Amino acid sequence: MSEVQSEVQYEVADGVATITLSAPERRNALSVEMSVELIEAARTAEADPEVGAVVVTGGAHFCAGAVRSVLADTGLDPVQDEAYRNLETVYGAFTTIGQIGLPTIAAVRGAAVGAGLNLVMATDVRIVSRTARLLPGFAQIGLHPGGGHFTLLNRSAGREAAAAMGLFGDEISGERAVELGMAWAAHDDAQVEEAAHTMAARVAKDPALARRLVASFRRETVPGGMPWEVAVELERSPQMWSLRRKHD
Repeated sequence: MSEVQSEVQYEVADGVATITLSAPERRNALSVEMSVELIEAARTAEADPEVGAVVVTGGAHFCAGAVRSVLADTGLDPVQDEAYRNLETVYGAFTTIGQIGLPTIAAVRGAAVGAGLNLVMATDVRIVSRTARLLPGFAQIGLHPGGGHFTLLNRSAGREAAAAMGLFGDEISGERAVELGMAWAAHDDAQVEEAAHTMAARVAKDPALARRLVASFRRETVPGGMPWEVAVELERSPQMWSLRRKHD
C-alpha cells in the first residue's frame, strides 16, 4: 500500500509503516499543514491492525525544526487562539509519534534541529547516519526550547548531555549520539533506512505482540523525573515569552 500526501509520504511493507517527511526545499521544516499530515499518518498506522512498527525518516535532511513563520506568528501574540493552536499542532507532530501504541524508529540522515530533534527523540529507537547532525538550535536563534526538549534529551542521554546540548547548544554527530546512548546504531548514509526497516520488521511480524510489548516497555522505563507531557506545558510559557521578545 502506498499513499503520497502533499508533504508526507506513507507506505506499508512487511508490517512496517514508513512515514517520510517530504519537503526537501525547506529541509523538512515542520509547517502546520505538514504537522497535521504527520499526525494523520501516525494515527493511520496505529489504526491498522496489520502494522506492527513505524519508521520515521526525512530522506537526505531529516528535519530543520519548525518553519520560522509559525514561530514568528506566535511571537506576535503567543496567547492568540490561532497562533497558540498552530504551535500546539507542531508539538503534536512529535508528541503523537511518541505516544502511538506502536514501536517507533527514527531513521536519521542530515540534520535534526529543534523540533526536528524532538521528533527524533520522541521515537523508541534511533538509527542514524554517522555524519548526521543533531542540534537543539533554540537558544542559538534567541528562543527558549519547547516541546519538552530538556526532558527528551535527559531521558535519552542523561543530564550532562542535556546540559551540553540544551543549555550550551552543542551539536553532535550520529556517531557521538551512539556513544551517548541517544541512538542505537550509526551507519553510512545509504544504509540508514534499510537498517531501520530491518530492525522494525523483526517486531512487526507479530503486530498484536508488538503493541503489547511497546505498552509494557514504556510503562516500565518511564523516567523518574517529570513526565514528558508535563514538561511540554512547563516549557510552553517561557517559550511563548521568548517568541514575543524576539518579535519585539
